[in-house]
This record gives sequence, C-alpha cells and structure tokens, in this order.
Amino acid sequence: MNKVAIVGAGITECRGRWVEATYWELFQQATRRTLEDAKMTADEVDSVVYGIYNDIFEHQAIPESTLTGLIGMANKPGVRITTGGATGLYAMRAAIQEVAAGMADCVLCIGGEKATDCFDPQSRTATPMVIDTIAKSWDPFFEYPLGATASDSYMQLCMGYDDEYPGDIGDSLVRAKIIEMLCRQGNKNPFGQRRDEKVTAEQVLASRWIIAPFLRLLEACMYTEGAAGVLFASEKKAREISERTGVPPIWVKGVGAANESYSPGRGGNYKPLSRIVSDHLAAERAYAMAGVRPSDIQLVELHDAFVAQLMITMGEMGFVPLGRTRNLVDEGVMADIRELRDDQPPPRGKVLINPSGGLIFGGHFVGGSNMFSMWSARREMVRRQIPLALIHGTGAINAVYGGAIVIELGDDPGKSPTGDGGAQ
Repeated sequence: MNKVAIVGAGITECRGRWVEATYWELFQQATRRTLEDAKMTADEVDSVVYGIYNDIFEHQAIPESTLTGLIGMANKPGVRITTGGATGLYAMRAAIQEVAAGMADCVLCIGGEKATDCFDPQSRTATPMVIDTIAKSWDPFFEYPLGATASDSYMQLCMGYDDEYPGDIGDSLVRAKIIEMLCRQGNKNPFGQRRDEKVTAEQVLASRWIIAPFLRLLEACMYTEGAAGVLFASEKKAREISERTGVPPIWVKGVGAANESYSPGRGGNYKPLSRIVSDHLAAERAYAMAGVRPSDIQLVELHDAFVAQLMITMGEMGFVPLGRTRNLVDEGVMADIRELRDDQPPPRGKVLINPSGGLIFGGHFVGGSNMFSMWSARREMVRRQIPLALIHGTGAINAVYGGAIVIELGDDPGKSPTGDGGAQ
C-alpha cells in the first residue's frame, strides 16, 4: 500500500440554518477553503469522493451530480458515499483507498448537508420534518410506522449496555460534567455552531428529559448545515505540498471499519444491544494496521451523537474499561482544556476528546461531520505537536456502522505551521 497523507482541510461555519446559502454554495465554500489551505488549484486534484447522507435533505436524487462542475471537478472520476452518520468516515476511507492503490495522486473528500431546508406547517418549524427524514432510514414496514427516531436507536443501546454494566453511564452527573468540558472546547472552535454558549453541569441536569434515564435535552447533538473537505495525497505529492504550505503532512497510519447486522438479537447474525461491536472492531483494525495501542493516542475526535454513546464508544475503543467508562471523569482520563495552553499536548495518561466541541457543540452536518472531525484533529496536532490521533465515525440504526482512522504528525518542513483551513 502506498503512503497516504492529509495535506489540506477546510470547513464552512457550522450553523443551525444557512438561510443565504444552498448546499451547492456550502460545498463550493468548503472546496475553496480546502484548496486554499493546501495552496492548490482544482486542476491538481485527480478525483473526488462525496459524503452526502440524505437525498431528502438536499431535495434531489443524485445531489452529487450537480456539484461536480460547481466545485471544479468536471471530467474527473467521482463517487458518492452514504452510510448514515458514518458517511464522512467511510467517504474518507474511500479517498484513502484511491491514493493507497495508486489510482490517484490527490483526492478531494468533500461532505456536507443542508439539514434544515424543510418545513412542517403544523408546528411552523423544521424539526418534525427533519426527524421524519432521518426516520426514513429505518425499516419502512415496521419501525418507521411506529415512529422510530435517532434518539430511540441510540437509547436502545444505552439501555442494553446499562443492563450489562449497571451504574456506569447511568450517572447523570458524570455525563453532565463531560458536557461541560465539551462546551469549553467548543468555545475555542471559531467555526463551531455553539461556540458562544456557556453550558454548565447544573444546566444539563436541569434540562428536560428526552428519554430517561440516559438522555436530556443538553446531552444530544444538533442539526447542522455546513460542509467540510479533506485532501489526501501520495507521499511525493504530500511532500511537495508541505514545502508549499509550511504545514507538515499528517500521515494515515491505520484505517478500520465494521458493519454489524441490522437486526437486534443474540448470535453472530444479529446485533447485540449491550455493545457497539462495530466501534470495537473498527478501532482494533485501525490500531493493528498502524501498529499502535490506545495508550499511544493522546487525541480523539469522536462521533458523539449523544454523550452516553460517547462514553460507551471510548470503552469500545479501549481508552477506558467497558463497565468503567465513567473513569473519563472519575479518574480524569478526559483532559480538561482549562489545564492546557493552546500549544500544549495533554499529559500522558490523559486524552483530549473532541477539541472541536464534537457533534454536540461543534456541529453535525451528517455527510461531512467526520471530515469536520479530521479538520479539527489535524489543526490540534499541528498546534499542540501531538504525534498520534484517532478519528471515529458511527452511523445507521443502532450504530451498526463503525469506522476509525489513526493519523500521525509528519516532519515539520521548517516553516511556521498553522493548519487552520477554515472560514475567514
């Protein structure tokens, strides 16, 4: 396999509603900023991978077809990936594969969503239509007519996990403290959707229940509109671009993914509701390919649809023991951003989790959320000189799609690195 590096990344501002921009314009913004970050032109890109979760959000079947010319990718090969919330991770996996196989020297991976371009006339808000659109991912004959939602899906897992490991994720105060830390990190993200909010543990505990006892209003991710791009390049191209930009390449060291069965139950052909096996297998495969262990990794950008799921996933990926994921707080495994300078890595034994603010405070534009995580991980690795990081994605009903990418900070080309690549 050929070496693969990340040489550029760019994002739009994350918003609950982009009134003045279509999804076409969001993809244009993200593409431009990604290319500018790498000091490249569209002509230097060999192919493109699109991450778009939901055609209904975009009001168009095959929405990637109209993007091709608008983002400068005409007459280049392009493919669209959709795997629920893991769309961004699987899109990056496809882009990495193209470069690793020698099919392309440079691939643009671009993803986004225009999630709230819908309207419910009865409530006069977008929310019921957004929930209904997401619910169409479920079994159309049985689950969808019963009123399935994303919250139901993840809370089934949380309840199953709590049956297996009682007293771990069920402590509301532990979850509230994690939310408070994520908020402080989101305040440092200049493009985060909730960057101006101050949320305390007390406010989390006072917010209303959505599904007791594992989900309050302030413990959930958001609907977001936005787009993000990442450029993957071959070793030769990466070193050339690194000299051009002054930013060290970020090398892809390991990639892992796993898809569980859709149907819950016991046995190999079913999905156990007490575990997120896809996260476990994806991380183990990424570690094996990279030749690392969880203890080697100091930065994780994790797909936190809900904070209880964040805790389970950190256990599945080996950063804390399953059944004692509350060690993130109880034993201080989760690094506190207040104790770090902006250029300082976390101390050994601690992990910086979601410095972007994650999906809960940064933003969740589903098709590109994991690219947003990659943008953040690259930015923090360069600023803080963190050697290794893990990017995670999960998606589909009951979190049956899992993905993980281990990345490594490359040599500094001798110039002052920034690696920001965001909206100005």
